[in-house]
Amino acid sequence: MSNLNAQLNIQQLNTDSKVTSQSTALPSPNALKQKYALSQIAQQQISQHRQEIKNILNGDDPRLLVIVGPCSIHEPQAILEYAQRLKILVEQHQNSLKIVMRTYLEKPRSTVGWKGYVYDPSLKGQSNLTEGLHLSRELLVKIAELGLPMATEVLNPMLSHYFDDLYSWGAIGARTSESQIHREIASDLPYALGFKNGTDGNVDIALDAMQSASNPHQFLGLNDQGQSALIESIGNDSLQVILRGSQHGTNYDLASVQAVQQRMQKRNMHGAIIIDCSHGNSQKNPDLQPQVLKTIAEQLAESKVKGVMIESHLQHGKQSIDAEVLQYGCSVTDGCIGWAETESALADLALHVTKCQNSKNQMKDQTLQELIQTQKLECV
Repeated sequence: MSNLNAQLNIQQLNTDSKVTSQSTALPSPNALKQKYALSQIAQQQISQHRQEIKNILNGDDPRLLVIVGPCSIHEPQAILEYAQRLKILVEQHQNSLKIVMRTYLEKPRSTVGWKGYVYDPSLKGQSNLTEGLHLSRELLVKIAELGLPMATEVLNPMLSHYFDDLYSWGAIGARTSESQIHREIASDLPYALGFKNGTDGNVDIALDAMQSASNPHQFLGLNDQGQSALIESIGNDSLQVILRGSQHGTNYDLASVQAVQQRMQKRNMHGAIIIDCSHGNSQKNPDLQPQVLKTIAEQLAESKVKGVMIESHLQHGKQSIDAEVLQYGCSVTDGCIGWAETESALADLALHVTKCQNSKNQMKDQTLQELIQTQKLECV
């Protein structure tokens, strides 16, 4: 009788689980990669972008890395227009800036809300991940074919496999830098990646994450066939800490940057520092981003910061996703600076970087001349 009761209880549990949850089969990463495939030229460009970014972060390239673009993707037409405009700036400032476009498909939520284009491309609260995967990859391939490098936030580790061939740089957010799963997936990604400090300002979380992700890991993951698999990573050799401020204040000033550099030296770490001009460093006020960027630019020679992050769109500010009519090219998540402000900010940043480059070159030339003169005197 007891065995019969146990079987009935198991059946009831199975029945209850079917009532409370549903599952939908999704296309495999490989299926989408074949349907929305990159051209050989685009593949070569992405490989080159990744190497150039790593060279900048390692100090082998004097340019500054600039990750700029909308807080999140929600409007394909506006995103493509932004990409086409940004391509012009990429070419204008190619000697001083390595510009990478933000193309964020997912958004972390503190509670609930719109989780991003890949989950809900209709913006109506009707989750359709299958459609979102197709539309997202199709859009990103179009941007890649323009020759633009792209950046993302790695939020859901399972989704990263659908787009890992497209991105040139990635970030792990403030809410997930402490997650073991995200550190493991970071160790296996084929591009440079930054960890943000915690929402409370804790930088050690990001430094711990960098040390973890730089090492090999074995973990449960997803392969290109969409199957659960044991992943054996080799470790990511290009990791950074991203200073994004916190609810307690900013951390883009020179003293904060140098304090982080000292912490890294004590740990014998050689990763680069990137500063996020938005979020805690602007207290989520887009009007403050240009001022943050100006301060960073003025202290580049001393801070040795290797990159910046900027939230920018065609239009300034943000709008409610629930509005009856959405304004074209305006963010539905965090507020962004507009296009005119973006052009001006990048032009000013490029000037500061060029001055910094020229100053370093002059110092090298002077040192070389002094060395030559010393050798001549020794020969005499």
